[in-house]
Amino acid sequence: MSQVTTTEADQQDAPAAKVSLFTLAAMVVGSMVGAGVFSLPRRFAEETGVAGALIAWAVAGAGMLMLAFTFQLLAVRRPDLDAGVYAYAKAGFGEYLGFFSAFGYWASACVGNVTYWVLIMSTIGAIWPALGEGNTALAVVLSSIGLWAFFWMIRRGVKEATAINKIVTVAKLVPILFFVVLALVYFKADVFAANFHGADYAGSLFGQVRGTMLATVFVFLGIEGASVYSRHAKRRSDVGKATVLGFLSVFAIFASVTIVSYGILPMADIADLRQPSMAGVLQTAVGTWGKVFISVGLIVSVLGAYLAWTLMAAEVLLVAAKDDDMPRFLRRVNSVDAPVPALFMTSLLIQVVLVVTAFSDDAFNFALDLTSALSLIPYLLAAAFALKIGTRTDALTVGGRTSGRELTVAVLATLYTAFLLFAAGLKFVLVSFVVYAPATVLFVMARREQGRRPFTARELVILAVSVAGAVLGVIALAVGWISL
Repeated sequence: MSQVTTTEADQQDAPAAKVSLFTLAAMVVGSMVGAGVFSLPRRFAEETGVAGALIAWAVAGAGMLMLAFTFQLLAVRRPDLDAGVYAYAKAGFGEYLGFFSAFGYWASACVGNVTYWVLIMSTIGAIWPALGEGNTALAVVLSSIGLWAFFWMIRRGVKEATAINKIVTVAKLVPILFFVVLALVYFKADVFAANFHGADYAGSLFGQVRGTMLATVFVFLGIEGASVYSRHAKRRSDVGKATVLGFLSVFAIFASVTIVSYGILPMADIADLRQPSMAGVLQTAVGTWGKVFISVGLIVSVLGAYLAWTLMAAEVLLVAAKDDDMPRFLRRVNSVDAPVPALFMTSLLIQVVLVVTAFSDDAFNFALDLTSALSLIPYLLAAAFALKIGTRTDALTVGGRTSGRELTVAVLATLYTAFLLFAAGLKFVLVSFVVYAPATVLFVMARREQGRRPFTARELVILAVSVAGAVLGVIALAVGWISL
């Protein structure tokens, strides 16, 4: 291979590597099937019994399906927009909210990646006590080594990384499906019946369902994976197909893992299991080998999800920088289409949050809930944009105004994401502002590079709201209302 000197301009205009429908669908499945599915039994048992779980999955499944249809709709109706979540927010509601959507989605991916390392170390900690629950000093050091090893691998090229992801996606589904089959074989109808209405510590049915919502959001994060990665699709229509295909595949898996667990152990016992709780459930059913089998499957699954989410996080920063909504240094890619500065910034934030976990009482659950909360504003803005183009004539919308069916989908997706913000509660909304507000520095840097005013009058109002929320969040952390 000849040596070629590539300028920054050449790097910016390098053709995107193209991938197939199967690869896009694998990105969606690979993004969603990660740490969350292995933690579902305990997460649900802490909040609700069988009845509440069935309702929660019905609500989450219907809501997320509407969101999947929304991303499919937007991919077809606005094919000019790449990196979906970020681009839709900007096109619908302006540059500053578009920036918030890009940064929030990116930060959500980074915090979510921290949960992967915590869960891996917690899993190994079952046989190596020095790793504890995944947040000891040794665990942080080992996680950091893995973090930077992935950085060096991904920077070698996008196509190589997605090829690895396809293999890992297939491999990690095997232990999960195996768990469901074995749980059905050892299913105890009397235990399941006793768990139907929930334990004494569960509150009202509505409260039980609400308590599971952030967990369902976390496991479904990645539903927009094909949309975020749309600039690499061989055919634009593949983006929507991959989104719906990936969602339907994993929805059946997630619901099955949760429900069959209630037929193995009493709800209170499941709630007391060490994470990954799926391993504890299978250990009860078949013995120690079941726990080991699931633990190995978890490590493969989580590393695959980490790869997919790191790629998507960097992609969002790259496209935002190309649109002049992030500083220009983030738009650079190398000769193999890897956005190295964006990858480095992504890895750096993951590293910072990893260090923070050493001071957390419950690193996994807090990071999981924060990941979900940070993603809600980008999801809400994307759904609201679909609603917006459905209620007015837009010259850029392919095919003209959206149909009645598409408008209904957009309405339901918007209502669902708004409900998720309510379910998250004020606590995590305020913590999200603590993350969002300081990021405005990057927005100002981008504006100054373009010789523009930092803010318009409308954007100053949004800035004031975000800063006020951040101040309240810091106060809540200081007085102990919000804890890490």
